[in-house]
Amino acid sequence: MKNIVCTLILALSLAISTASLSSNPIEASIAPMLQTVLPAVVNIKAEIKITDLNMLQEMQKQRRKSGMEGNQQSDTFMTVASGVIVDAKKGYILTNAHVVIDAQTVTITLSDGHHYTAKTIGMDKPSDIALLQIKAKNLSAIPLGDSNEVKVGDFVAAIGNPFGLNQTVTSGIVSALGRTTLGIENYENFIQTDASINPGNSGGALINIKGHLIGINTAILAPDRGSIGIGFAIPANMAKSVMLQLIEYGDVKRGVLGIGAQDITPDLASAFKINAAKGAAITQILPNSPAQLAGLQVGDIIISVNGSDIKNASDVVNTIGFLRVDSKIKINVLRHGKLITASVSLTDPKKRTELVEKLDPFLYGVGLKNFTLFSPVHGNVQAVLVVSVERDSTSWRSDLRQGDVITSVNQQKIGNIDELKAAVAKTGNEVLLNVLRGQSAVFLVMNKES
Repeated sequence: MKNIVCTLILALSLAISTASLSSNPIEASIAPMLQTVLPAVVNIKAEIKITDLNMLQEMQKQRRKSGMEGNQQSDTFMTVASGVIVDAKKGYILTNAHVVIDAQTVTITLSDGHHYTAKTIGMDKPSDIALLQIKAKNLSAIPLGDSNEVKVGDFVAAIGNPFGLNQTVTSGIVSALGRTTLGIENYENFIQTDASINPGNSGGALINIKGHLIGINTAILAPDRGSIGIGFAIPANMAKSVMLQLIEYGDVKRGVLGIGAQDITPDLASAFKINAAKGAAITQILPNSPAQLAGLQVGDIIISVNGSDIKNASDVVNTIGFLRVDSKIKINVLRHGKLITASVSLTDPKKRTELVEKLDPFLYGVGLKNFTLFSPVHGNVQAVLVVSVERDSTSWRSDLRQGDVITSVNQQKIGNIDELKAAVAKTGNEVLLNVLRGQSAVFLVMNKES
């Protein structure tokens, strides 16, 4: 009797469950939501004129690593990708920078088949975001979601034009968050998804169950450019930050902090005598940088920037990298176990470069090393070896090159870097160097104006 009762209860439960599913089939479909979202995803065709072999190779490289379809005809390369309308009134469209960079013309095709020539408001190669604009009426836009609230396991849908197949929707979940060090972009904080992303999806929308934009599809990790369920999207918050600067400036005016940083591993945490294996250790501070002026030191452990926790070095790069020039920020660091707060004003990297160059106009951009050598050609040599020379610096334009050995300044012998710098500092607008170059020696004239 007991078994019969259990069987009846189980049967009744199954019947109720089946009836519930059959009476609410719409709950198993995202079709109603997509009806409002699909018109906001557009097809992009960019016509790019190939000027040299390097440019062609770069285009092919982008095709391999991203969801971008394209073909070459004579000296023209045509890319086919996707974009997302984010402002219907102003006609703003977000896409990837690599889709439209160097494009002669960019054509937007809406879901209803209408074509428009787009204006490029601006683009940011380091984050791979571009903002386009079209003049059209009755557009639909996808509302921006908060990508900081995205969780692993969330349902997502990717919308784009893979292989030129317009308005294609694939679905999946968020597979991982905060993917960095992939070598795809300078600034990486990707959302990883198993929703199929194929060539042509690049620049398209990654949306959540509410139909909000949480990411811009940008790259795939797959052999032969086919989807194997590993795709990456730029978080919507990052894209929005870039978009606002593109609207205001036409480019992204990033401030520079001037440090090198390293992830805190369990071994480093133990060596630094800190409890948690998170944060970023400062490994280098550039001279005359905001970090140096603020009193930050090598060995400081960055734990937060403007109240946002720092888990690793990539967090520092991404947080600082999207702050504007002249932004004033608070950086909390651990120094020998003590919490210290530093106030830092981020500067324009060009201004810092100009300042450093002004302080040392002749040797700016030159890497030097004290050097001794016994040579059958040159005899005993005690001088300064040029380790590196930055292109377009005064030294580079004066023909100073890596491997040169500087032996004299204005016909006065020098034996080390300190003597070299002291001799150069005494000169006016012109410096005469004698350098050993291979088996020979030459004189070089350096001018401040060169």
